[in-house]
Amino acid sequence: MNVKERLADYAEMTEEALNRYLPEIDCLQKSVIKAARYSLSAGGKRLRPALVMEFCRVCGGEPETALPAACAIEMLHTFSLIHDDLPCMDDDDLRRGKPSCHKVFGEATAVLAGDALAMLPFQIIAEAGLKKTLSQDAALKIIKLLGELSGVFGMIGGQTIDLENENKQPDVSVILEMYRMKTGALLEFCCKAGCIAAGAGAEKQLAAGSYGQRLGLAFQIIDDILDVTADEKKLGKPVGSDKAEGKFTYVSAVGMENAKARAAELTEQAKAFLAEFSDNEFLNGLTDMLLIREF
Repeated sequence: MNVKERLADYAEMTEEALNRYLPEIDCLQKSVIKAARYSLSAGGKRLRPALVMEFCRVCGGEPETALPAACAIEMLHTFSLIHDDLPCMDDDDLRRGKPSCHKVFGEATAVLAGDALAMLPFQIIAEAGLKKTLSQDAALKIIKLLGELSGVFGMIGGQTIDLENENKQPDVSVILEMYRMKTGALLEFCCKAGCIAAGAGAEKQLAAGSYGQRLGLAFQIIDDILDVTADEKKLGKPVGSDKAEGKFTYVSAVGMENAKARAAELTEQAKAFLAEFSDNEFLNGLTDMLLIREF
């Protein structure tokens, strides 16, 4: 089993489905569709959809069953990136090596494109339940989970803490709580949603969520490290942007070597929860790969 190959297979499935869910059509509001598609097709690892489909698979389901939830989380994640890049947020001109959405389409259209990608996920999951390609019980649970982990007690709450601590030096506990909400919450969703789509029970959902939380913390700490050490071309945005934006990161708080050690520790903690699942070779390999990524 090759981790990169399976990741590429999941990415291909995701790309095809995203194009079906948000086709480019000629209509009066085509500008906002074009802007949303621009950011949605900007590349990236498609890590979140892969986690949704793989957790569905290791819980005995078919990856295709979880595809609506996989596309939903990729849309919602893209919404967050569009809004993060706006001048009123992080004011970033580049995303994944391309001009940010607002640089290409203007701020107003970028806001609306992000809004559209925040709303469409709930429609997609509900439709899957109504068409019974996903059980209605699973659809309802996934919709609730997505609202919870993307809202004020999840991703949006984390972004708020991030903004309110610019040009400050918050306690390490505040930084980690921000990371848990801003990054870990959506990864927690991915892992739990895959289990729910497969009809798995509470124990597997809990283990998957615990894995996702720790993976999210490690992932964000590695992001902090890469913001200092990465090759700018590989990273797809300027190195040192956190410092330029007045962000006090985990690396700033504890130092580079301690941050690397903590990311490795969290990675091992995450992998320990995978013991709940059989056929977990891909997930273990993916977790290791994310620890040593270069972008």
